[in-house]
Amino acid sequence: MPEIRETFGFGNAICANGAMHYDLMNDRVLEQWLIPIDTQLEIVERLRIAVPPISFATEFNDEFHHEIKYVPRWDVGVDVNPVVRIEDRITQPAFKMLARCSDYEFTSDELLEIAVREIGDLVTITHSNAGESLLEISALGVSKGQTLAKLTGRMGFTSADVVTFGDNPNDFSMLQWADRSWAMSDGHADAPKYAKFVAQAHHLDGVAIVIEELLELPA
Repeated sequence: MPEIRETFGFGNAICANGAMHYDLMNDRVLEQWLIPIDTQLEIVERLRIAVPPISFATEFNDEFHHEIKYVPRWDVGVDVNPVVRIEDRITQPAFKMLARCSDYEFTSDELLEIAVREIGDLVTITHSNAGESLLEISALGVSKGQTLAKLTGRMGFTSADVVTFGDNPNDFSMLQWADRSWAMSDGHADAPKYAKFVAQAHHLDGVAIVIEELLELPA
């Protein structure tokens, strides 16, 4: 977020797949919609049975904790003291949990199908990279689309006033909600089903092209 703050210089942000309303300029969390401790423990218990090679991480406040066999995608904020079992780090409500098979035994889509069946009554599950075996887990009912609708509604805006772009399942809810939404052509194959339009690939500046076109429209 510091890079975003330096680039834009104004505004708030929706982070963690909709679980966090963040004051960008003052580096302050305004609201969070968290996964309770008992729910986190239930998630781990159920998924360990359904997918034996799975491993976990949990995020709360500014902390990121993961199991030894969980291989993080990024080196920023990596837990320097990983644990054998994430249960030892589930001590607070979390804004996000992550679950993955680091040996890539399943694709993210395959893992998502299993998780929805096994824990879909407890939480919202999605992913942001079809090429990996990684799930992103939020509190039940929490999504980018749900939080975007809530926060823009407070300001008197509706879906007709909002523009969204997205490429993966964690974006589908906001693509579906906004009246003007674009799926990236190089994104997940299902993204166009949820969006109103399709933008060119990210490496072809697809988002910038659409924004420039929108700025030329009459106010």
